Amino acid sequence: MDSFQAVAKQFADYYYATFSTNRAGLSVLYRDHSMMTFEQSQVTGAGAITEKLLSLPFGKVQHKITTLDAQPTGQGNIFVLVTGLLLIDDSEHPQQYSQAFHLIAESGSYYVLNDIFRLIYGA
Repeated sequence: MDSFQAVAKQFADYYYATFSTNRAGLSVLYRDHSMMTFEQSQVTGAGAITEKLLSLPFGKVQHKITTLDAQPTGQGNIFVLVTGLLLIDDSEHPQQYSQAFHLIAESGSYYVLNDIFRLIYGA
């Protein structure tokens, strides 16, 4: 099996590429007991998470990863922390963000148990 850092990078690349082109396609990464906190909104379950992602008020979005850190959490699971820049609807002013994922090993693949997204505003 790949190293946890390689898995984290592959996951992030896939997640953000899919987010940009087909947000509904991210539903396969979540389970009924998965939880997402997006800013201050918390939802549980693959259906509710997909609904939240589809309801976000922008059409075009591009994530530019600045940092990606990963740690194994036991039993083959991985904690991933991403920071980066978010370009929304061709804006010339990117917003900084951070996102954390807890990936759970399942049948040779991974699903997202926990997903926390936060925009980082200037002081």
